[in-house]
Amino acid sequence: MGIDYLKYDLCSDLEIYKDDVPTLQAIYQQMGEALLAAGRPIIYSLCEYGRGDVWTGWGAQAGGNLWRTTGDISDHWESMDRIGFSQIKLAPYAKPGHWNDPDMLEIGNGGMTADEYRTHMSLWSLLAAPLIAGNDLRSMSDETKSILLNREVIAIDQDPEYKPVTSVSSSNGLEVLMRPLHDGSIVVGLFNRTPASAAMSFPRSSLPESFAGKKLELRDLWKHDQATMDGDSFSATVPSHGVVLVKLQAH
Repeated sequence: MGIDYLKYDLCSDLEIYKDDVPTLQAIYQQMGEALLAAGRPIIYSLCEYGRGDVWTGWGAQAGGNLWRTTGDISDHWESMDRIGFSQIKLAPYAKPGHWNDPDMLEIGNGGMTADEYRTHMSLWSLLAAPLIAGNDLRSMSDETKSILLNREVIAIDQDPEYKPVTSVSSSNGLEVLMRPLHDGSIVVGLFNRTPASAAMSFPRSSLPESFAGKKLELRDLWKHDQATMDGDSFSATVPSHGVVLVKLQAH
């Protein structure tokens, strides 16, 4: 049947090899060349925990399709929050076929709330990170399924024309992120990283110039329902550690 995906994990190899870019690249390049010689497409995942700034170029040069940018994630808010929001600055380094990997999804493993898991899924999708389910698929609750199988959110992650997510604003644990999609629409995520619910908003002026003076259609991607602007801004109450994810289309 063959192999479709190889994750090449550095693990304890640093007890043997030097921890420098030439050594790391040589290790992964050797496997990359072997996969190319295999005669069939194989997705190549580099698991070097973000060593040597792999995202800056050598990961792709070694044949990698994705590369870990961090240490291991765990099923706790502090871990997911720290890892996920640290990736925004790396988004410009990704490109089709070569992706930043902040580790697998913990959704459904029980260590976080449903709001936190929706933040997890929303953030990974805005980052165009690999969506690798890390839970037991045989025993998923309906709530877990509703998060992992949200087609509208998955579509952000899988958008065919990669444009990186950017930060609109970041203040006191309240983050507004934006990502343009191939069809001209914009997705905006309001993330509340604080321990209490918070009123959040983003102004129409933060949208691209192509949206100026046009009628806007808004859709809440977790409620699967229409949303509305309040004057010249969109406002929402976002639960603690939660997210409101809105797609905007100009007409």
